[in-house]
Amino acid sequence: MLALLLTHASITDKLVTFATNVVGDLGLAGVFVLMFFESACIPIPSEATMLFAGFNVHKGDYALVEVVLVGSLANLAGSWLAYAIGYYGRVDLLEKHGRKLHIKPEHLAWADRWFTRHGGATVFFARMLPIIRTFISLPAGVARMPFWRFSVLTLLGCVPWVFALAFIGDQAGNNWTKWKDSLHYVDYAVVALVVVGLALLVVRRRRDRGSDDTAAAQREPAADAPSP
Repeated sequence: MLALLLTHASITDKLVTFATNVVGDLGLAGVFVLMFFESACIPIPSEATMLFAGFNVHKGDYALVEVVLVGSLANLAGSWLAYAIGYYGRVDLLEKHGRKLHIKPEHLAWADRWFTRHGGATVFFARMLPIIRTFISLPAGVARMPFWRFSVLTLLGCVPWVFALAFIGDQAGNNWTKWKDSLHYVDYAVVALVVVGLALLVVRRRRDRGSDDTAAAQREPAADAPSP
């Protein structure tokens, strides 16, 4: 776990430098490009992008409302790309070749049921979680969540996150880098939760498989027994 977090930190630091350079060189256009890709399953840290954009608001380069609008719309546009990949890739990849990836039809059916029941809340709240917000649009597309409902909830979830980061960067002023570094701990917590969640899913799947094998073994002698 420690190695994973340290690796994540080293990668994130390089991406932070990249993000600040892009925003510094391109301004609002750079904010749009970075936030677009961040929402399209490319893990460019939105914390660095929006905090630095907020710092530029502090300097008077542009208004806070401009930054929030550009960042939110970029996130929405990027989410459409990830959604489309999940939506159309389901047919071409998952349904045809899913078994090679250990994805069964029942897994897709479960995803459909989940997003039918809880998809709205999942998309909305996931947009406010580091790391997870980057990838949530893909499973929403796989589950065929209604497009306009997905779009509205995505935008509503993006605005608070984008506003909060830009506002913090504006208020922090020249100390924005300290805020950025402190947010690493939030990332670490999310990574840890994801790892624990995946581990629990693996353990549960193995237990279910073991139960199925036991049940099958108990049925076999009965099937082989001679009829009276």
